[in-house]
Amino acid sequence: MSSTLQSRWWSWGFRSAVMLYFILLIVFPILGIYGYSLSAGLAAFTENITEPLAWKAVLLTVKLAFVSTMINVLIGTMAGWVLIRYRFPGRGLLNSLVDLPFALPTAVAGLMILLLLGPQSVVGQWAEQLGFSILFHQPAIVIAMVFVTFPFVIRAVQPLLEEMDGSEEEAAYTMGATKAKTFVRVILPAMLPGIASGAMLAFSRALAEFGAVVLVAGNIPGKTLIASVYIFGEIESDNITGATAVSVVLLTFSLLILWLVNYLQSRRKGV
Repeated sequence: MSSTLQSRWWSWGFRSAVMLYFILLIVFPILGIYGYSLSAGLAAFTENITEPLAWKAVLLTVKLAFVSTMINVLIGTMAGWVLIRYRFPGRGLLNSLVDLPFALPTAVAGLMILLLLGPQSVVGQWAEQLGFSILFHQPAIVIAMVFVTFPFVIRAVQPLLEEMDGSEEEAAYTMGATKAKTFVRVILPAMLPGIASGAMLAFSRALAEFGAVVLVAGNIPGKTLIASVYIFGEIESDNITGATAVSVVLLTFSLLILWLVNYLQSRRKGV
């Protein structure tokens, strides 16, 4: 067998193995979720997703995920800018800590928030003195979502800042533009694709978060009961079809967002 033919066989075998791995690990589970959610029929599926508790949980999850995403867009863009444009002691450590939410088990993140915002903490006691509590209310859920999705916007913005041509900024300054105007007219447009893709990934991740929020969320429908906690409760109640129906809604949202992210990235690269 010639070396060219061997190379083709190796290439074909490698591609086949990767595709088989992808199908078994991702495609089959996704199809299984969709199939099981429709196993009792379309009428039962519609009833499960339009059930008041389920629908309120989904709407609340979308609302809180959107709020956490907007916070991350603002803070993440600023953090990415500082980490790329400024040099200061501890910069390398801070840049490494950005990825901590990816490495840290989300249940541990929820426990940290529980300890920091609970009634025995300084923050929790201060909040109680002001007449409100953070834990088991929507602010705690938003904080948990912000924490687990914090790296997305930063890591999407940083490469664009690194690739940006400094001559455009210098030209703007030469023409008399202020730093604020240069940022709005020159720098921000270059950062927008990264901000948009990072925001959509953060939103998709926040929709499905469970580990970090289950310890700090409550079970009040329409107020603190989010979709992932609702799904967990339905599984414990042995209502698997109801749990998979709501899961399909979240999964569809995530798939659409990921498709949109890939579409925007391909348009930006001219593919």
